[in-house]
Amino acid sequence: MYSLSDYFYDLPDDRIAHKPAGKRIHSRLIHLERDKKTFSHHGFTDLEGKLKSGDVLVLNDTKVIPGRILGKKESGGKVEVLILDYASGMKSFTETGVFECQCLVKASKGAKPGLKIIFDHDFFGIVVDGSEGIFRVRFDSGLPIDEALEKNGQLPLPPYIKRDEAPDSEDHDSYQTVYAKNKGAVAAPTAGLHFTPELMSRLELKGVRIAKITLHVGYGTFVPVRCDDIRDHRMHSEWFDISAETAEIINTAKASGSRIVAVGTTSVRTLEFAASENGILKPSSGYCDIFIYPGYRFRVVDAILTNFHLPESTLLMLVSAFADRDFILEAYQEAIRENYRFFSYGDAMLIT
Repeated sequence: MYSLSDYFYDLPDDRIAHKPAGKRIHSRLIHLERDKKTFSHHGFTDLEGKLKSGDVLVLNDTKVIPGRILGKKESGGKVEVLILDYASGMKSFTETGVFECQCLVKASKGAKPGLKIIFDHDFFGIVVDGSEGIFRVRFDSGLPIDEALEKNGQLPLPPYIKRDEAPDSEDHDSYQTVYAKNKGAVAAPTAGLHFTPELMSRLELKGVRIAKITLHVGYGTFVPVRCDDIRDHRMHSEWFDISAETAEIINTAKASGSRIVAVGTTSVRTLEFAASENGILKPSSGYCDIFIYPGYRFRVVDAILTNFHLPESTLLMLVSAFADRDFILEAYQEAIRENYRFFSYGDAMLIT
């Protein structure tokens, strides 16, 4: 249960979704029922029949920034920058007027403090400090940073999405949830990519309550676990925010016996990190670094809507904590046999 190899499964390359499958709502859904140890196959629109009046659907409203920026050195050498902590950069800007944050920097012959990176005629960065690929970069631009990124940046699609071409206009729409609002993520909370405004309206008409949290998904979500014993793994931290309104909705629902349905592992981690021992949420914000693996006792979440996760990933460990590792891996094998599409642009799983 604590060995990294316990979370390995063999995934054929052709099961990885490299592009979205037509319309959001056309994705598939496998439903896992923990008590019965059964699973069944559906379309994502069938989610409406799986939820009931009183359920609270918790959505992560983070918005992916075009934080992958291609530039060059003054000497002409190519440099690639990925902004890792947009939230801290905005905090820095608010306090000092300077946008400065941690970035992943790839450069010919490496990067070092003092390196000037030119992105555009009036947009450049200076490496302040750092090592091993991760550096603090100070940005300067003739435009507000948001506008400079929109003009020069790209959406940082996950590394397992293999294409010859760069992200296009289709990705700028399909790799954001329809309710994305707060800028700061370097990856989408992909379980939410399946929703449309029409489906959300139907759910609300049915009596399902919508509550939103923010967790800015970081690059660490793609960093593999390198410890043979997963308990030795140290989780990355990501900025989160839970409003007073969301805390009240969830606490009231829990007190009345209604289900809390977390959309995505980001919502799960945020709720579980912020909850007290007895499952009470308080309005809060900060950095979340909770690592959930088998043996964890869930305090808030009663059901999870999620996508399929990489072998040996912390996300697979999280859902294995919620629904039993053997049952999850059995469902994954069933999904492979049934030609489900995997990972960010893939199909969905509902665990109740």
